Amino acid sequence: MDWSHYRFVSIWDLPGPPDTVYGILERAADYPRWWPQVREVTTADGTTGTTRIRSLLPYDLVMTVRERRRDPGARILEAALGGDLVGWARWTVTAHGTGSRATYEQEVEVNRRLMRLLAVPGRAVFRANHALMMRAGRRGLTAWLEGV
Repeated sequence: MDWSHYRFVSIWDLPGPPDTVYGILERAADYPRWWPQVREVTTADGTTGTTRIRSLLPYDLVMTVRERRRDPGARILEAALGGDLVGWARWTVTAHGTGSRATYEQEVEVNRRLMRLLAVPGRAVFRANHALMMRAGRRGLTAWLEGV
């Protein structure tokens, strides 16, 4: 097993219509406005940028994010990641009840040296840190949607 490899799936049931949720997720530059752990998003052009995130643990992760797929009809957003995390991330938004379900999938290799060194003893902590970040993102997006 490669202890520096992670696969995450998070499911967010949200109060807004699917097209509205997709439209918000499509605007990555706005993520810091509703997702506290996304500290900074800078865009280099229409399809590439840099994201800096920090959850509970005392370090920032910086990634280059390059769009691989933007499909409003299927409501899928997918990006290639480089930097401290290397791999991919994908949002898929579907109708669910009277609102939406946003499914976030991510498969990455940790590229940051310290995290690789702590891969075995820190794995449970890193996974918990990710879960906290995702819960906060869901709460932030829910509040954002309720204010729209």
